[in-house]
Amino acid sequence: MILCAGEALIDMLPRKTETGEAAFAPYPGGSVFNTAVALARLGVPVAFFTGLSTDLFGQRLANVLTANGVGHDLAARSDRPTTLAFVTLAEGQASYAFYDENTAGRMLTEADLPQIPDRCTACFFGGISLAVEPCAEAYAMLAARAAADRVVMLDPNIRPSFIADEARFRARMDGMLAQADIVKLSDEDLQWLMGEASLAQLAADLRAKGPGLVLVTQGAQGVTAYGPTGAVHVDATPVDVVDTVGAGDTFNAGFLAGLSDAGLLDKATLAAGLPEDALRTALSLGVKAAAVTVSRAGANPPHRTEIA
Repeated sequence: MILCAGEALIDMLPRKTETGEAAFAPYPGGSVFNTAVALARLGVPVAFFTGLSTDLFGQRLANVLTANGVGHDLAARSDRPTTLAFVTLAEGQASYAFYDENTAGRMLTEADLPQIPDRCTACFFGGISLAVEPCAEAYAMLAARAAADRVVMLDPNIRPSFIADEARFRARMDGMLAQADIVKLSDEDLQWLMGEASLAQLAADLRAKGPGLVLVTQGAQGVTAYGPTGAVHVDATPVDVVDTVGAGDTFNAGFLAGLSDAGLLDKATLAAGLPEDALRTALSLGVKAAAVTVSRAGANPPHRTEIA
């Protein structure tokens, strides 16, 4: 089983009314929520930990998790409101405006952290939940607990406009990078985090901080994995893009599902270096799953039967 820990929120997606007026429609989302749902749709047992509101949006999120077979008994429920993310699209690329003050997700503390189930073999962390406090500190504590004997995958999913204290964010991220076995970033995230140089050099610098495997996505140019045995690249799957909402989240799920399929969610194996064929297979599953997501509106990850 894989435990996904991070935000669940409502994406307010741009739509048009019947009379042509601009409007926003609410859709369940959040980076880590999307990854959890995508994993379940790919047939991987998954549990989800977050701060989940008892309001109408929180109940909608819980219903989606239940419908997709994502266990959410570990969630910390409260009557605080649900985070809202208003999405704007430009040529299919998504930008976000978050409304997150005093929400159920943001106000998580160490006291809310669950006991990690014994059957859990890997934990996934990421999203805006790593940028805002107090929840970011709580997730960092949970990652530290998991890292002792479970595979930890981290997707910083950096949104600079959401980071109030950059020095504090970077310090926390350094701590989490040191504990992670796998880190996935977009090329833009990697450059923001590590500076200006070739992607290969930046990935090497990042690996020096701790993670054995660094995955760098480049949109239509595909993804490259940098590990102990060298680099492996997989091209993106050509597709007509509707929007990119949930693309990276779905890739994360596909990659983890590929490793789970092969029985390779193991800390020692990842540290030594994955077999190239197995790594390529996992990357390909991530890329193919993400291609389905971007071919339709919103974060709507595919089921395993939808992937060729």
